[in-house]
Amino acid sequence: MSSKSEESTGTRDADYNVIWFTEACLSNAERLGTYIADAQKAGNQELVDFFQKAQAESRKGAELGKEMLRTLLKA
Repeated sequence: MSSKSEESTGTRDADYNVIWFTEACLSNAERLGTYIADAQKAGNQELVDFFQKAQAESRKGAELGKEMLRTLLKA
């Protein structure tokens, strides 16, 4: 039995979900770079630190997603 997303994308849900998660983490890390620059321009070190921590977590999520994709693609 296939799901609606599997039917429309041609990709199994588990694979699609990991692809989506990885892309979202990468996109978020990139966007946070803009927020860091904005906070630096504003001279708000507290926000710089906050966004840098968030960016590091997004990068970790992206790395986890890439590892999982490698595992899924081997199967």
